[in-house]
Amino acid sequence: MTKSDGDSPQKTDVKVSLLGGHRLDGAALHERTITASLIGGADVDLTDIDIPDGAELRITKLSLIGGVSLKVRPEVRVEVRGLRLGGVKDDGPSEPGGPTVRIDAWGLLGGVTVHRP
Repeated sequence: MTKSDGDSPQKTDVKVSLLGGHRLDGAALHERTITASLIGGADVDLTDIDIPDGAELRITKLSLIGGVSLKVRPEVRVEVRGLRLGGVKDDGPSEPGGPTVRIDAWGLLGGVTVHRP
């Protein structure tokens, strides 16, 4: 994750495709990422980065069909928001504090699954 300094605004990565999802690697992401596709979800691996305590990494997924598969370290809290037909599977920490990844998942079909090593 590349972090902008306090003087400049947060950078946003935008990934767009008509068909097919996106594979996102944590080292190349900024604090905010938007992924949009007609059909296809997002496969996000954040296990190789260290998210500082109190920091929030935000990923927005827009698609008609396709979910989010997120890989994070065990101590990372995941917040899921948005509207979609599909559930959320996450057995991680839910108390405030620590590093946070916020997923805004908007779509017709597709859930959010969080994997922890």
